[in-house]
Amino acid sequence: MLALQISATGMMAQERRTETVANNLANMNTTGFQRRRTEFNNLIYKNQQRPASTSSSPGETVPGGVHTGLGVKASSVYRIAAQGHLKSTANPLDLAIEGGGYFQIQLPNGETAFTRDGTFQLSPDGTIVTHDGFPVQPNITVPINARDITVNSTGTVLASLPGEQVPSNVGTIQLVLFPNQGGLKAVGDNLFVSTTQSGGPSIVAAGEDGGGTILQGFVESSNVNPIEEITNLIRAQRAYDMNSKVMKTADQMMAPGRT
Repeated sequence: MLALQISATGMMAQERRTETVANNLANMNTTGFQRRRTEFNNLIYKNQQRPASTSSSPGETVPGGVHTGLGVKASSVYRIAAQGHLKSTANPLDLAIEGGGYFQIQLPNGETAFTRDGTFQLSPDGTIVTHDGFPVQPNITVPINARDITVNSTGTVLASLPGEQVPSNVGTIQLVLFPNQGGLKAVGDNLFVSTTQSGGPSIVAAGEDGGGTILQGFVESSNVNPIEEITNLIRAQRAYDMNSKVMKTADQMMAPGRT
């Protein structure tokens, strides 16, 4: 009986959906996190052919064949790149992107990763780094004796130094855009790397060529909607329960002695 196999695929698909919802809820307070959505495809069909029969209307035929579906599968877990809420922190090294774009981060292996998490800080030598100590690209070093740091909407970093009335320009934070940001590969720690699906990165200035503007003293919250996720969780549970009931019914129908 195909019902056993079909209902099993439905249960596995809802398990994957539940895992996705669980991950979204677990990261609802993760800075810059982008929620995921599970997409499904129906499986191939088993065709049982029979000759087309003639309709009662002259010259018309009834389409032949019986097509039995074989279940469902999770086709993808799609990342929703909508911007999250911007939250004020009053920390001068907390930066948020209002609009499109990603910050560039240099990994220890020399590769470049990308993130929307702008919770930055200074290393002992004054370099702007992530909370894991990875430097922001291009490298920007703030003088140790700087009294104040200002980052304007275009990403220019200004440092106020003792004895100088005009702040010094110590560098500019650049943003990166992708043809298909949904194709970026998540590697953990709020970081992504480019893939063939995402396309190559395009470096742009903040506020130009599609790049968003930079807000100092803000961070981007996750774009997870808890109410929507709980609704999805309930739907997944109900779908799982219904597929489980189909499996039990099919098993009972196959029990010895039933006619």
